[in-house]
Amino acid sequence: MRVHLVNPSDVSFGTAVITPRWLFVLAAATPARFGAPTIVDETLEPFDVTQVSAGDVVGIGIHTANALRGYAIGRRARERGAFVVFGGIHATLFPDEVRQHGAAHAVVSGDGDLVWPGVLEDSAAGAPAATYNGGRIEGGAFASARWDLLPAGRYMWGSVQTVRGCPKHCSFCSVWRTDGQTPRQRRVADVLGELVALRRQGIRYIVLADDNFYPVALADLAAAERRADKQQFWALMTLRQERFELMAQLEQLPHDMVFFTQITMEAAEDPEFLSAMHRARIRGALVGVESVTPEGLKAVYKNFNQAGEALVARLQTFRAHGVHVLGSFIFGLPTDTVASFDATADVAQRGLVSFAQFVMLTPLPGTVDFAKWERQSSGGPEIDGTPLTRYWLIPSGRRPKVYAPHPTMSAEQIRQGTQRAWDRFYALPAIWRRSTCVRSLRARLAFVLISKLYRQMYANTGIATDSARVERSARRARWIARAARRLFVAAPMPDLAHPMDAPAPIARVIPIREVS
Repeated sequence: MRVHLVNPSDVSFGTAVITPRWLFVLAAATPARFGAPTIVDETLEPFDVTQVSAGDVVGIGIHTANALRGYAIGRRARERGAFVVFGGIHATLFPDEVRQHGAAHAVVSGDGDLVWPGVLEDSAAGAPAATYNGGRIEGGAFASARWDLLPAGRYMWGSVQTVRGCPKHCSFCSVWRTDGQTPRQRRVADVLGELVALRRQGIRYIVLADDNFYPVALADLAAAERRADKQQFWALMTLRQERFELMAQLEQLPHDMVFFTQITMEAAEDPEFLSAMHRARIRGALVGVESVTPEGLKAVYKNFNQAGEALVARLQTFRAHGVHVLGSFIFGLPTDTVASFDATADVAQRGLVSFAQFVMLTPLPGTVDFAKWERQSSGGPEIDGTPLTRYWLIPSGRRPKVYAPHPTMSAEQIRQGTQRAWDRFYALPAIWRRSTCVRSLRARLAFVLISKLYRQMYANTGIATDSARVERSARRARWIARAARRLFVAAPMPDLAHPMDAPAPIARVIPIREVS
């Protein structure tokens, strides 16, 4: 019995920016007696289902965007006699759909780190269960990825997770519902072990693939300290201190290593944390800005963000501490107008945002927005017999770009405005001006290439209206990716030691008075 792990994708680029972490985590969780799994990331190349034999196990991880492709793979694998197992956030939310459309023998919900060996044992015995509940495991039980199985020369950046869960409750996000609002932090030594494994292979740019790298805001600490019962306060202080301990250890890694993560805007209020990020060479962060107006922020339950000129100042604070921002903005909120597109692009420029993504509001399963939209759309429109509320089951060429009706704009106006924001922000002269944020010519060239690659992979393919444009964008992305990768990798360091094998500086404990 062979084990195949497949990350579905409709478009293959030959070279990918970031490693899909779950593939290598489940490979690590695979018992040795089953051998090393065959790992297929379809963002690199399509899965060759003819390599599957009867009795094999095909594990497919899906989110909403790639569910339809995953279902096609599952059906073909089952036709060849394989045991088909689905996991991932979408499978967790819609297990019955996965069985119906993906021909699944088994569906794994929640975390797969601990439950995966049992799935394989049952499959080897010819009797996989229909459902396996992985639950939410504690940080100390997270499996460390098998980076020794990483294909050579295919990825620019590695990915390592340090914490799961997010304490926020944004209306458009499902993380707090699926991964929980209690941060589950990994042991620092485990995180460093993975980072060392990647650098030994020549991967020096790493995404800290967390739901929220800043799980404890100063406002949360202050609120907890005001309570008579200090238990919550000390729990939050422990979480915060563990963040500083991790960053202190990152400082000890080779100085050519660079990290990127995802945090909330509140981190701009915490200069101590931003300074620690800079010392740890966490040079960039995806920050969910979402809207540049107070009304828009209220609509997505993100009142803790700033708007207008205060937002510009907050964004500039990140740059002042040497942290480059990938700003994420949403178009199509009910509070948006035709003026929102240019106003948002202007804020991104004036806020010194290094990279930006402009996405159209999509009601994702598991979110507050989706539940509301689904209630309002009961008995609503269908496309080829599929309700619009199951839009991911509609082929991409037939799928609309905007789902919920807007009070003042048409779907085409929103699509065109979104594309215009991408075009304006990623025009070559604008990119070149932003590239002054780095010093060397090599770094500026890397900045330009990654900017163009990001635009081709995520803008033109994501909101294009025709398959020809998608294919053109994919072709350009392949060319750019091959050139860009050389700028991000380094010579392997096979003898690199784990930094915790030697004493490291003790992370500074933040006094209580600084958070009062």
